Amino acid sequence: MIQKTIAELFHRDLMKLKDEIKLYKQESDLWKVAPGISNSGGNLCLHLIGNLQHFIGADLGNTGFIRNRDAEFSDKDIPISDLVNSIEKLTPEVEHIISTLSDEKFHGDFPEAKRGKVETTDHMLMHLFGHLSYHLGQINYHRRLLS
Repeated sequence: MIQKTIAELFHRDLMKLKDEIKLYKQESDLWKVAPGISNSGGNLCLHLIGNLQHFIGADLGNTGFIRNRDAEFSDKDIPISDLVNSIEKLTPEVEHIISTLSDEKFHGDFPEAKRGKVETTDHMLMHLFGHLSYHLGQINYHRRLLS
């Protein structure tokens, strides 16, 4: 079942996200914005958490999560321990929701249009996985640049 494989990949990269956040030598470095870079590692982490809580948690898992996307980029100075706890809470939720999707739901329309276009759930999950991987790489670069 492909859902289990996708769930495992999300688990793997969410654990990498947790490790990256924990590797910042100074907690304050997590919130710095270097010249030529738009976002801090901390804000990218908040963005990934909010993104997955919204699209996988709320849209597919009916968790009731209400997203505040603006806060993902404006909140600052959240302790690393809080970010790690959020990732640790999110990871099994994402895994469970994805791995238990029926084939019908997995291949059917995703519950929310993205930029006005309805995609299939499997397409949207691949998009979300790419989004996670993209920002995970940015966080890795940000950490090595500033720590």
